[in-house]
Amino acid sequence: MTDEAVTRPTPRRIPVRGVVAAAIAVIVVGAIAFSVGRISGITEPTPTSTSAAAGFARDMQVHHDQGVELALLVRDRSEDADIRSLAYDIATAQSNQSGQMYGWLVVWGLPQASPEPSMTWMTRPSLDGQAAHGHDEEDGAHEPGAPMPGLATLEQVQSLQDATGVEAEVIFLELMIAHHQGAIDMSEAVLERTDSTLVKTFATGVIAAQEKEIVYMETLLAART
Repeated sequence: MTDEAVTRPTPRRIPVRGVVAAAIAVIVVGAIAFSVGRISGITEPTPTSTSAAAGFARDMQVHHDQGVELALLVRDRSEDADIRSLAYDIATAQSNQSGQMYGWLVVWGLPQASPEPSMTWMTRPSLDGQAAHGHDEEDGAHEPGAPMPGLATLEQVQSLQDATGVEAEVIFLELMIAHHQGAIDMSEAVLERTDSTLVKTFATGVIAAQEKEIVYMETLLAART
């Protein structure tokens, strides 16, 4: 680890303590959730391979891994302290969480690969019998195998790779705001579809942290456009 990664300057425009705290909170919540899950596993049934809990664990890993990729890309293309600090926090938190979800599947004795198309779990009715989760009335419910909510396309990732400076920062912020909103959408959907204490605690933490980061990123974006 470089000195830069260990000692990061305090942003001058907008304090990032809240964002850093939110990222740390999610890591802590995830660790606590894993412990809670091990304990609750005594009384809770192990999720099945086609359950919402397992589907969420697989799909959110993919989603988070792209978040890490985007964060590392902008960190190499920006000299701005705020952006680099934010990117470091996102990469650290989301790589940690991705590892946790990989671990859930191992503990549950389930394969990392899904037996059905991605996001199929999100198309099923909620536990209270409500219709499948949709982004809004116009979009309707998510379709099995369709792109995950907020996931950047290959072309969008390439545009970030090709950019530098403020241009890269703007692209990153736009992509990551949408990315976070997609993760919130997925987390809200799994809360409607699982009784797993482990997954519900984790998803609640993701929503809280990423909502705060969206507000912060919108402020950073407004200062650049």
